[in-house]
Amino acid sequence: MPPVSETADVVIVGGAAIGSSVAYHLAADPGFKGKVVVIEKDPTYRYSASALSAASIRQQFSSAVNIRISLHGIGFLRDIGSHLSVDGEVPSIDLHEGGYLYVASGEGAPVLAANQRLQQAEGADIALLSAEALGGKFGWLNTSDLACGTYGVSGEGWFDGWALLQAFRKKARALGVEYRQGAVASYIVEGGRVTGVELSDGSRISCGAVVNAAGSHGAKLAGSAGVAIPVAPKKRYVFTFTCKGEVDNCPLLIDTSGAYCRPEGKRGAEGQMFICGASPVDGQHDPDWDEQAADVEDVDWSFFEETVWPALAHRIPAFEAIRPGRAWAGPYDMNGLDGNAIVGPAVGVTNLYLANGFSGHGLQQSPAVGRGLAEHIAHGRYLSLDLADLGHERIVAGRPLLEANII
Repeated sequence: MPPVSETADVVIVGGAAIGSSVAYHLAADPGFKGKVVVIEKDPTYRYSASALSAASIRQQFSSAVNIRISLHGIGFLRDIGSHLSVDGEVPSIDLHEGGYLYVASGEGAPVLAANQRLQQAEGADIALLSAEALGGKFGWLNTSDLACGTYGVSGEGWFDGWALLQAFRKKARALGVEYRQGAVASYIVEGGRVTGVELSDGSRISCGAVVNAAGSHGAKLAGSAGVAIPVAPKKRYVFTFTCKGEVDNCPLLIDTSGAYCRPEGKRGAEGQMFICGASPVDGQHDPDWDEQAADVEDVDWSFFEETVWPALAHRIPAFEAIRPGRAWAGPYDMNGLDGNAIVGPAVGVTNLYLANGFSGHGLQQSPAVGRGLAEHIAHGRYLSLDLADLGHERIVAGRPLLEANII
């Protein structure tokens, strides 16, 4: 058996937004004085969801825990200087509260209205607008087949996800967290506890607790400790295009078809740039994400031509004349049970903490999830926001936390 090369109080596997948020919050917790080691297999984050996502934040969820998580998240982003400044330097994440706009036909209107009531009850600034009000506020929007929409008046929008990741990482390091490049091959389990991690080079690090924030490798890694989670990495595409037509003050629009778009940057001589995408429809255009595959970075432009663009051009007629730009592919770690994150202690291995299956919500949920896991590790329980609804127990019981607003 290879010797243990070193010891840490907490090992965090994965140093992207979630892992680095946990590291920062642990190191910043006055009640925690231990050694934290973050193991990241690729410090360039080339294939990280944190670096490749559309980087947005919303409170328009249908479950209270997700709404509360994002309410904390927007407060954290607004006041990022008080959290993540290093030597007086405030991170620039370019937060733009442009809002989300969900639209619904007559069939979807009751669900949207019920969601909005819950969101308002939780303190989110979400307005329910009739089709007539939508047309008055967004003159470029085709409302002919809409019954209503919900609009984030404040607290929703988009930001620089790469900058947030780097800010978490920089602050964690400034607080004494150690980052190591390496790939964790498996957990070492003895007596129902994780006693260490073994890296692909055969070296080992013993630990008192471990956090699985390994993204697309999370399910396989959890399996090495005998913990099953229904998480699979799926390939998602983000497309860009430029539109010369006037689509002023466009929020992040979620169409009835599931296609989305939002502005990117300022309007230039060629028009306004947008980014867009969509969830797969009827199982089509839903390939697995495999970093070892030769075509992992290839983009399926037929998905844009046949699905995304027609839906957006119907909703915003100015998009009938656009100029396509670049596109990229990235991973979504999809939770096949309910599309929600799996957060907290693993059932049966209590010092293994899970942070997996974010299904596209990881960046916006990183502040609250990092804080919550750090609290649980340092104090044995959640102190500020109870994340138990996202716990592994529901996975073991086959009890989904249903979320209507998965993009």
